[in-house]
Amino acid sequence: MAHTEWRDAPELPDFSLLKRLARDQLIFLLEQLPGKKDLFIDSDLMSPLDRIANVTILKQHEVDKLYKVELKPIVSSSDQLCFLIRPRIQTVKWISDLVNADKVAGRFRRYKIIFTPQKFYACETVLEEQGVYGDVTTDEWNFYILPLDDDILSLELPEFFRDNFLEGDQRWVTTAGSALHLLQSVYGSFSKVYGIGRCAKMVYESWRELMEEGEQRTRQPEFAKVFLVDRDVDFVTPLCSQVVYEGLVDDLFRIKCGKQFYITGSLCRSCLKHVYVFSEIRNEHFSNVFGFLSQKAKNLQTAYDKRRGMDIQQMKAFVSDELKGLKQEHRLLSLHIGASESMMKKKTKQDFQELLKTEHSLLEGFEIRECITYIEEHINRQVSMIDSLRLLCLLSITENGLLSKDYRSLKAQYLQSYGIKHLLTFANLRQLGLLEEQQAGETLTVMESKVGKLVNDKTVGKLTDAFSSLAKKSNFRALSKRLALVPKSGEEYDLRVPRDMAYVFSGAYIPLSCKLIEQVLERDGWTGLEEVTRMLNGQEFAVTARNKTDAQRIVLVMFLGGCTFSEISALRFLGKERDTYYVQQMEYMVNIKLSI
Repeated sequence: MAHTEWRDAPELPDFSLLKRLARDQLIFLLEQLPGKKDLFIDSDLMSPLDRIANVTILKQHEVDKLYKVELKPIVSSSDQLCFLIRPRIQTVKWISDLVNADKVAGRFRRYKIIFTPQKFYACETVLEEQGVYGDVTTDEWNFYILPLDDDILSLELPEFFRDNFLEGDQRWVTTAGSALHLLQSVYGSFSKVYGIGRCAKMVYESWRELMEEGEQRTRQPEFAKVFLVDRDVDFVTPLCSQVVYEGLVDDLFRIKCGKQFYITGSLCRSCLKHVYVFSEIRNEHFSNVFGFLSQKAKNLQTAYDKRRGMDIQQMKAFVSDELKGLKQEHRLLSLHIGASESMMKKKTKQDFQELLKTEHSLLEGFEIRECITYIEEHINRQVSMIDSLRLLCLLSITENGLLSKDYRSLKAQYLQSYGIKHLLTFANLRQLGLLEEQQAGETLTVMESKVGKLVNDKTVGKLTDAFSSLAKKSNFRALSKRLALVPKSGEEYDLRVPRDMAYVFSGAYIPLSCKLIEQVLERDGWTGLEEVTRMLNGQEFAVTARNKTDAQRIVLVMFLGGCTFSEISALRFLGKERDTYYVQQMEYMVNIKLSI
């Protein structure tokens, strides 16, 4: 297996405290509506809520029936209705319609709306415009962070990426700042804060304002440093196909709120992540997993075979001490073997191997014409709508935009294959900088690189700003060379004993986001990375806490806009190499389907 035992590992904070705080506040809010009540829950809150306060706990606090918000007439007969919702205009209008319908019918009920993670002025304005502001009570449940695993925290905000990076709606910035403030209040101050990206800077400012307003407590910190990184700093990583086991499980079966849903035959089961089989293979390259599971199956069979030749006392001890555990292990092993077989069937097909080869060629900058031919074939055969888009975006970013003739041809073929409705998709991707057509100004990048050798760094910075105003560039090729993101072609890479974070992409590419984190923490700042930050459009910062204290070797990495399981596995690998724990916090797991 790729990962050896981690000795002298720092002890992680007890994140169950965050669950208890959220549960206690929710119970307090529910008890403010005394008596039996029906609870309506936003669909994307049902899974997170189950991890905080399950049905049994809700029933104990006089919640009679639970309903999912479906934006249609309700069938509840209760005289008290409570709504646990995200602060969305559409949902608030639906609630207003329900209240007004009850008024017309002459029915009196009590209504309470609990917004989470916070309520916005726009929602209260809608209640006022609909004439029901005085008929409902509103409150907010400050449910900022959900622990998904020992080292993963999530804000569970699937709309964060689209709202912030596409729509320019910055309403979730204060939510992210409040989440950091909560972590600091519970687990102590951070000794140093690093960040890169416009959103990261705004989140830090929001957090700093909360620190200045609040009471400063001195306690032994449990985190050493925090690193804030915008998703748009590194779009390449989420566009690459995942090949670590946990990433593939998410691609094929979806991991939602810390649970996997496996389809084995006609049986659908859910499997909690906190089981030892999964913890041993989750970060592995999928090519190593099946052999590991086969060995586990042999060991399990050997343990079962021990019962042969036992006397009555030995058999009794075996049944009471070992049999239950062996059956549980057998069940979990069967699930993972079933999942692995599904992966092997799909991922060892020629289509997938060709897909990986094309991705690796794009990352290396080789055989671009052949890559375009493959993408055209992929689109015309309608292999996968999402994979075709991923390849188009990866081609655009790595090549600093598409030539006009290629852009128009590929766009036309895509629309013919998947429908004219995707014109909006192309517009959105263009606005995000994911899929662009090269402009005339792009040719100036060659001149810029030559001029840069003749002048000092300060002048280069000014020139870079000027050239950037002519054309927005991804600079992936230059970044890749500067940070050695793509190992030299032809080098042997042993995926069973990886030497760096590139193993998460079969040795072909080190995630840019993770490489940045590694470099900044090694240098204790951005010194020496000026050229890199200039190519990433700046917005970097590093702040030292006033009261610097010794802390454990634990770093909090906050991805603003979501992250991938490949990045999580890469940071776990880096942590073991450096004897440091990296706790990942994100708004949501990145899925290209959410971005369009």
